[in-house]
Formats: sequence, C-alpha cells, structure tokens
Amino acid sequence: MSKNISTSAMHGGWGELLSGRNGLRAIALCGGVAVHAINVYIVTTIMPSVVRDIGGIDYYAWITSLFVAASIIGSSLSTRMIEQMGLRTAYLLGIFVFIVGSALAATAPSMAFLLFARSVQGFGGGLMLGLSYASVRIVFEPKLWSRAMALISTMWGVSTLIGPAVGGVFAEHNAWRMALWATVPVALFVASLVFTQVPQHGVTKQGAEKSEVPIVKILLLSLSVIVLSFGSLGDSWLLRISSLIGVIAILFAIARSDLKSDMPLFPTGLYSFKHPVGALFAGVVLLSMGVTTEVFIPYFLENIHGLRPLFAGYMAALMSVAWTAGSIITAGKSTPTVNRLLVFSPTLSGISLFILGLLMPWQALSTQWNAVWVLAIPLLGIGMGVGLSWPHILSRILVAADKGQESQTTSAITTVQLYAVSLGTALGGMIVAAAGFNRGDIAGAQSASVALLISFALLPFVFIMVSKAARKGFK
Repeated sequence: MSKNISTSAMHGGWGELLSGRNGLRAIALCGGVAVHAINVYIVTTIMPSVVRDIGGIDYYAWITSLFVAASIIGSSLSTRMIEQMGLRTAYLLGIFVFIVGSALAATAPSMAFLLFARSVQGFGGGLMLGLSYASVRIVFEPKLWSRAMALISTMWGVSTLIGPAVGGVFAEHNAWRMALWATVPVALFVASLVFTQVPQHGVTKQGAEKSEVPIVKILLLSLSVIVLSFGSLGDSWLLRISSLIGVIAILFAIARSDLKSDMPLFPTGLYSFKHPVGALFAGVVLLSMGVTTEVFIPYFLENIHGLRPLFAGYMAALMSVAWTAGSIITAGKSTPTVNRLLVFSPTLSGISLFILGLLMPWQALSTQWNAVWVLAIPLLGIGMGVGLSWPHILSRILVAADKGQESQTTSAITTVQLYAVSLGTALGGMIVAAAGFNRGDIAGAQSASVALLISFALLPFVFIMVSKAARKGFK
C-alpha cells in the first residue's frame, strides 16, 4: 500500500494535472501548440483554393516551407526569450506575432504578400511551439512533467480532426481567407489564459549566465530552405542543380563549424551514421520528409479526382492520423521487437508511397469506378510506417546521447524535425515543378504526383541502409 502511494506521489496523476490552476495552465500550454498545429492543416487544405484565387502556383510549396523555416528560428529562440523577458511576456509576444501574421495572410492581395505573412505567422507559431514545451519545467512540478508533455503532444492528433474541417468548409464556400481568421479567436483565448495563469518566471538577472544560441547557424539553416525553394521556380535545370549545391554547401559549413565549435548547433554524434545518434536522426529526417508529401495531396485529389476540399483535406490528414495510431500501438515493445520495427516500419512507409504514386494519377479511380477511397490505404500505410517506429527513434536518441550533450541532443529533436519538414516541402516543390506541376492542368498534376511520390518512396529505404547503428547496443 505504502509503495503504491509513494509511486503515485512521485509521478502525479491526470486528475492533479487537469484540475484547478494546473488545468488552466495545461490548457494554455496545449493551446499554443494546438493553434500552431491546426493552422498547419488548415493551410494544407485551403492551398489549392488559394492558388486558384490569387495565383502563384510556382510558389505552392513556399507557403509551407517558409512557414516552417521561420518556425525553426522562433522555436530555437524560445529559451532565450524566457531569459530575456520572462515566460508570460515571451508567450504573449509569440501569440501577438502569430495573430499579426494570420491577419496579414488573411488579407493578402498577392502570393508575394502571402509568403511574407506566412513567414511572420511561422515565427510566432515557432515561438509558441518552443515555449509550450520549454515552459513545462517552469509551470508544473516534476511529478507532472511526463503527463504534461504527453498532453501537449496529443494536440497534433487533435489538429488532424479540426484543421481539415475548418479549412475544407471555408474553401468549399470560396472563403479561404476566413479559414485563416479562424485561429485568431482561439489565439486570443489562449492569450487570456497565459496572461492570467502562466507565471512570469524565467527572467535571468543581470550578470547571471545566459544560454547561448548559435543564431547565425540557425539563420543559415533556414536560409538553406529558401535556397532549395528557388529550385521550384521556372524551368531551368541549372537553377535546380545550383539550389541543391547551395544547400549542400550551407549544411557542410554548419557541420564543419559544429565539429570545431564550443557552441555547436547539433550534437557531434549527429554527423556520423556509425554513431547511434546520427543513425537515429537520419530516421527523423528521412521519415519526416516522406510525410511532407501530404502538402501536395489535397491539390492532387481536387484536380485529378475532383474531390471537394473538405474530403481532400481529411484524406491528406490520414497520414498524420495513422502516424499517431502507430505510435500508440507499439508503445512498450521489447528491444528485439523495436529493432525489427526499425526495418519493417520504413519499409511499410516506402512501399505505401510507391503504391500511392502508381494510383494517384489514375483518374479512372474516381471517374469510372467511384473507388477513390482506395487511395486511403496507402495514405494510412505511409503514416503508420512512420508511427510504428517514431517513439522508439526519439527515446533511443535520448538514451544514446553522449555525456554532456544530453540537453543539446534533446533540443535538437524539434529543430531537426522542423527542418526536415521544410526541406522535404522545398525539395518536393522542386520535383513537382520539374514534372509539370506549375502548368496548373490535370496532366501536370498527374505527372507531378508520380514524380513526387515515387522519388520520395526511396527515402525510407535510405534510412534502412544507414540505420545499423540505430539497432545495435540497446538493451
């Protein structure tokens, strides 16, 4: 009896986290992630309507890649912002920037203006995202940390239900701008909770040691996404090859600096596939990039198969739904089982991407056989293939971290995942542009879907090739 009581007191319960002031604070922190995540799925759903209205199909991928690139900067600065101005003020600033970006995006008269607005929105969203996770240690007692982190993480799953619905309903009524306004009232509600419930802890006193942020490297990382995005413009292979070379040069410069620097951006183990950290982070990058194809799925479904925006948005979200389900299914598996999953799950994801690439351009699925639902099977397979191994990849990264680099390795997970999403979207934009996507017709959409999905089907198999260290030495 006494042992059970002690364990309960040590870990805390859901009732303690969700009741009283803790409950209001939990809603505030979850709200920041929810607003950011819901916005991601709203925009994914309305993007086909946006380019039909204001043009700029050449910049289709930029709408997401710039948003995520700006999020990297915001998320990376979150800890320093807490030290400079305190948690509450920093969080309110993030919400304010996000709202300003949302308002600018909703009133954008052109694609160029929308891209600027999305960058502002992404920076604010990145701040909220980073602050939500960083503030758990400040706001809650240690016994509630694990449950608080789990609760915040579920917001990504919730967003897959809400985002496509909001975006789809407004897009079907030719009111995509209202979809961008939709998150503003929620953000204001979150701001009211932050203002009244979240403490101002965290301001570093003058003379005290402050955390150092390698801001130049973070900016270079975001710059590499923009450089790669230029490869989706025009029809020049010279531009595409130059963009790829530019990205490789920037990443090489960051890696070389990290290996010599006292203030590296990433843990040193990340730069070697022979190190478990490097092999596992390869999984974070390559599996995340495979799922970024969901950015283009609504466009393919609407233009090739004639689906309504609401259904197209939900079909695309099936990847994320399956990702969440897969993560839950394999929780607590033994080490030998996890080692097998690290081969099976990317294989499932890669095969599903390949099958989707074969089926997506097949217009007869919708026009003759009314069987477009068949596409849901590989869409679920792509997400499930990531989810089955995802929690184990992350937990093994924490275990494999070199001594003295534990905190840096942990914080690198968010940065690397965000970068993988922005890089995957930008690379996808370049591939579909080369395949005729920018023409805006059905034939262009069909050829682009084949090129994108089948080329990205290779990525999970690359992870299998370099993942030997990820499966060795774990108990």
